[in-house]
Amino acid sequence: MTRYIRRASAFCALLLMALLVNAARVQVVQSGAYDGNPANRRAAIARYQQPRGDILVGGAPVTGSMDTGEQLRYERTYRDGPLYAPVTGFASQLYGTALLEHAADEVLTGTDPMLSPFPLWHDVTRGQSRAGDVVTTLNRAAQQAAYKGLAGRKGAVAAIEPATGRVLALVSSPSYDPALLSGNGEAVASAWARLNHDPDKPMLNRAVRQTYPPGSTFKVVTAAAALDAGTVTDLDAPTRSPDPYRLPGTTTWLTNEGDGCADASLREAFEWSCNTVFAKLGVDVGVNGMSATARAFGFNDSELRIPFSVARSTFDTHVDRAQLALSSIGQYNTRATPLQMAMVAAAVANGGQLHPPYLVERTVRHSGETVSGSGAHPVQQVMRPSTAVQLKELMADVVREGTGTNAAIPGAVVGGKTGTAQHGVGNSGVPYAWFVSWGQADNEMEPRVAVAVVVEDASADRGEISGGGDAAPIARNVMRAVLGL
Repeated sequence: MTRYIRRASAFCALLLMALLVNAARVQVVQSGAYDGNPANRRAAIARYQQPRGDILVGGAPVTGSMDTGEQLRYERTYRDGPLYAPVTGFASQLYGTALLEHAADEVLTGTDPMLSPFPLWHDVTRGQSRAGDVVTTLNRAAQQAAYKGLAGRKGAVAAIEPATGRVLALVSSPSYDPALLSGNGEAVASAWARLNHDPDKPMLNRAVRQTYPPGSTFKVVTAAAALDAGTVTDLDAPTRSPDPYRLPGTTTWLTNEGDGCADASLREAFEWSCNTVFAKLGVDVGVNGMSATARAFGFNDSELRIPFSVARSTFDTHVDRAQLALSSIGQYNTRATPLQMAMVAAAVANGGQLHPPYLVERTVRHSGETVSGSGAHPVQQVMRPSTAVQLKELMADVVREGTGTNAAIPGAVVGGKTGTAQHGVGNSGVPYAWFVSWGQADNEMEPRVAVAVVVEDASADRGEISGGGDAAPIARNVMRAVLGL
């Protein structure tokens, strides 16, 4: 009898061991597969069981959380949703996250180990801390000025603090309310379909995810290349540039909108935006010199993040001399985001040094204790300091007496460059209006803001759209908001 009891005990022990081994296999070895299984709703339920952390602008939250009382308990809310949508993105129970809501998701959901007082224990238990907050670099007044200035027209505004790279404003228009996508019901699915099929593309972040031909605003880059290369040594000396200018190796003649560009000095050509002068300068500098300068400003960089990704601005490095001429005036294959062109203006304003732009100042625990800062930002020397001084002088001339007078601000020195970029087959599309600028209050030592504005405005008459007329006043109001003037 004892023998049978021993056998039964051994068999039960074997079964118990098998159960323990299987439990270990399920909970440890296959845990990832179960966590990622679409049928497993426990992760989603846990994700929405506590309020989501907030995104802050000027110390105040522009997001919130609403208790729905449902299984997915807390739903994202937004204050001034359309104003901040190009920064926050959306946090949807049905469609996931985008932009800052996505890039900072671990902090905002409380799953970042650094939110826990004991990070190592957090890793072992895979627990969820109280959600943290994200403090942005945005200037509330500048953001509002940019949004109001676009007034629903297609376009975008980006503003940067030149001395640091802090993003002060990031606006895309037309915009949308991210709150429409927060839940998981039929209304959310309907809003998603409507927004994605809207021909005006309100969910497209034109400030960082759309590239445009920069037109004459790219002449800042070309002027920097020419001055650094020694192609131009005197701002007031004639440039020996014919008007019209025949594109090298072709029978095509490039002309100007106005008169007086033949052999114009760099100062005159910049002030009145002479295409012929800058096309020839680009050819004289050469593709290697132009490419190197464009790259230093940030063109052809596919790794830029602020912390969400930014579309790559492009300067074609495989061009013949005729194509190089057009590229040097911001046409052909040259494309730029508004953020990229704000970086161009910021580098000029900051003595030739470019600080990479960033949008998150720091992340904090719910108690306000800092979890992480913005980190170190390597500085790129884009051009010689002496070149930057000359470019600041040229840009100030544009606003003082050239094509950018609409950007002038009493009590401040403003530098700018207008641009009207052609596009479409045979340039049949309505031109894009550009303006890039920097602003410095009279009582300050250095410029405090750099701005880029693009206005698509497909509803305007072709003759009514211009960088100086449409985009410069928007840039002026953004700069005034930052400078407090």
